[in-house]
Amino acid sequence: MVARSVTILHHEERGGSCHPHPSPPPIDPAEDLRCITTTFQHLQTSGWYWGSISASEARDALLKKSEGTFLMRDSSHPQYMLALSVKTRCGPTSVRIEYSRGLFWLDSISPGLPHLQSFPNVLSLIQHYTASGHTPQGQASDDIHPQTKPDSAKHPAKDSGVPLKLLHPLHKPEAFPSLQHLTRLTINRHTNCPDQLPLPKPLLRYLQDYPFHI
Repeated sequence: MVARSVTILHHEERGGSCHPHPSPPPIDPAEDLRCITTTFQHLQTSGWYWGSISASEARDALLKKSEGTFLMRDSSHPQYMLALSVKTRCGPTSVRIEYSRGLFWLDSISPGLPHLQSFPNVLSLIQHYTASGHTPQGQASDDIHPQTKPDSAKHPAKDSGVPLKLLHPLHKPEAFPSLQHLTRLTINRHTNCPDQLPLPKPLLRYLQDYPFHI
C-alpha cells in the first residue's frame, strides 16, 4: 500500500476546535450511552487501546516504532474522551478525538477541511483512515512533547506541519490478540458480509461482535 500523507499542524493547547463540527441530529441519552459503551467495548477488544496512559508514556511506547504506528488512549484534556497517538517522521504526536451525540471525528484546525467526516464509533474512524493511508489535517494535541514540534528556525510557517499516516496499530503487550481474534480480523478483511458465511451461529455472533479488520 502506498500511503498518502497530509499535515498535522502543531499548535498550543486549546479549549476547543477552531472549526466546530456541524451539530448532528438530537440523540436520546440512552442511545448516547450505548454508543459510548459499545465504542469502549470494541476498543478493549482491539488490543491497541492503552487506556489512561499519559502523553509522555504514549510517546515512549511509540518512540522506537516505525512511522505510521499508532495507539488509542484516554485524552488528558478534560473536554475529550480519547486521543490518537501516532509515530510521525518527526516523532510521536497526538490528535484529539471529538465526540457529540453519537458521532466521532478527528479534531481539526484545517481551513480547507472545516468539517471532517464523522463516524458512529472510533473503530470505524480509524479503519477509514488506515484504509486510505492518511488522515486529514488536524490539531496536534494532548500535551504534545516539545521534541516533536518542527524547528521554527529551520522551517517556514507554511511548512510547519508534520505528515501523519496511520498504518500499524500498536498492541499492548498484555493485550496481544488471540488466535481467534486474528482469525476474525482476517475474515473481516476479506468479506463485507460475514453473516452470509456458512458458519455455525456462535461463530457468526463472534464475527459480529467485532465487525472491523484492525
